[in-house]
Amino acid sequence: MPKGTTTGKDPKEAQPKPPFEEKPQQPPGSDAAMQHKADHGEHSYRGCGKLAHKVALITGADSGIGRAVAIAFAREGADIAFAHLPEEEEDARETSRWVEDAGRKALSLAGDVRDEQYCRDIVERTTKELGQLDILVNNAAYQMTHQEIEEFSSEEWDRTFRTNIYSMFHISKAAIPHMEPGSAIVNVASVQAYQPKGELLAYAATKGAIVTFTKALSELAIKKGIRVNAIAPGPVWTPLIPSTMSQEHVKKFGQSTLMQRPAQPAELAPAFVFLVTSDSSYITGSVVDLTGGEMLP
Repeated sequence: MPKGTTTGKDPKEAQPKPPFEEKPQQPPGSDAAMQHKADHGEHSYRGCGKLAHKVALITGADSGIGRAVAIAFAREGADIAFAHLPEEEEDARETSRWVEDAGRKALSLAGDVRDEQYCRDIVERTTKELGQLDILVNNAAYQMTHQEIEEFSSEEWDRTFRTNIYSMFHISKAAIPHMEPGSAIVNVASVQAYQPKGELLAYAATKGAIVTFTKALSELAIKKGIRVNAIAPGPVWTPLIPSTMSQEHVKKFGQSTLMQRPAQPAELAPAFVFLVTSDSSYITGSVVDLTGGEMLP
């Protein structure tokens, strides 16, 4: 059975479970440096042409959820533009390789979504080099964990908000004028928006803002025939984890969910596909729960 296939398996046992012995990394982390590699659907996702002739722009798609979404979209027939930090170039080349392996174009866009001009530029480059823009996935995120509020610096607070929520505003504002009716936007929120942990104070606050931003933007965008939704993942195994959490947290990561494990990025990608196709044509302003059983209010 191909890696990542869960049919006929107990979902609790379908992917790796804690404890995880993973070496710490410096932010933003790298998939290439992980001992326990994440599953992005490289060997399991099977497309059926649902996104033929479409173009998607995905932020933070060098690894993790973003890479899994890029692979799924490409195998559904879409060309992919994706944003990543310059220091994530090695991982970005791997994403490009899998997109091109699916027979689609890959446009790698190095830069920092904290920069408003860069946010505008990636939209312009996508439409200029790939000809159109039908799908936007706002996925890029930054987090750090601390035990006391005094440990959150003003600089870190600013970076978290500029990466996680300011960028969504700047990119969406630039993208919507280029998008035709029937296009779709998916923002990545988190279970932290509903069950916030103090150690993730800055990150959790931005994820709460993303939920509200998504609902408000959906009201504006539907006037142009564009749907806007969000996905709220629970714990997901990505380079963000060993690069922003203590080894003790990493070791038991995902253990508290009903699944007793974190999600792999590949397990989330089909929900993104659903939200950007006509299969979800009556869904907008919604938040899809992908939390492994952690109930959202």
